[in-house]
Amino acid sequence: MDVAVVDFTAPDAPERFTDSLRDTGFAVLVNHPVPWSLVEQIYREWSALFDSPAIDAYDLDRNDQAGWFPADRSETAKGNSVRDLKEFFHVFDWSIYPTEVTDAALQYRRIALDLALTLLDWVEANTPADIAARLSMPLSKMIEGSTQSLLRVLRYPPLPDHIPDGAVRAAVHEDINLLTVLPASDQPGLELLGADGTWFPVPCDPGSLAINGGEMLDLATDGHYPATTHRVVNPTGDEGRVPRTSLPLFLAPADDVVLARGRTASSFLQERLVELRGGG
Repeated sequence: MDVAVVDFTAPDAPERFTDSLRDTGFAVLVNHPVPWSLVEQIYREWSALFDSPAIDAYDLDRNDQAGWFPADRSETAKGNSVRDLKEFFHVFDWSIYPTEVTDAALQYRRIALDLALTLLDWVEANTPADIAARLSMPLSKMIEGSTQSLLRVLRYPPLPDHIPDGAVRAAVHEDINLLTVLPASDQPGLELLGADGTWFPVPCDPGSLAINGGEMLDLATDGHYPATTHRVVNPTGDEGRVPRTSLPLFLAPADDVVLARGRTASSFLQERLVELRGGG
């Protein structure tokens, strides 16, 4: 599978990135502006928080999708009936933030959001005119006023002694949003589905960023930029005793943006949230 590894500073980076997103729904960035020491600091701080009783204070009302989601109330991938083996903390620009950690995750969120906006500009500049004409507005305008772009601090705990039938760290799914920015995790396990039906491991080389397209971008461009199908598989042997930390930023449009006839970003998001809660 020909996933491009794109040097962010290269003159042809916008074209190579957009071509890979079109062909595979996915690209890897190197030499990007995200400081890797910041990512490593977040992994350390939040791993300690997830292991601490202090995390219980952030188990909140789910109406606003903020705060800590423990493993027993984690999401169920669309089309599945078994919860994923994970826990996570949702950070929006308006939401609660733990006092037990530094503002490193907030710094990362700002940097990653700026990067995501640049990448969206790259896509917009390199999208064929006939596809761009289908959009209700330019891609870069869809983000203006958005309150839904989400940083998820994600922790896959050590595997339990008894794993429920069919339970995996993250079942096969596509992301809901426009673009996802994902620093390399501290452990392997992420896999991408190729066009030929083969699963490919995504490299977790320190310093690299995986970027993938989501369902909103797929819908808005009528499939020109496909939503990437991916999963996180369970490790085997002693590796199953090691937790895995991940830090995806989900870039989302403003609520009233029309993605397709009769479907706004808000209505589409609510459809997907119902499916994630109920496993539909």
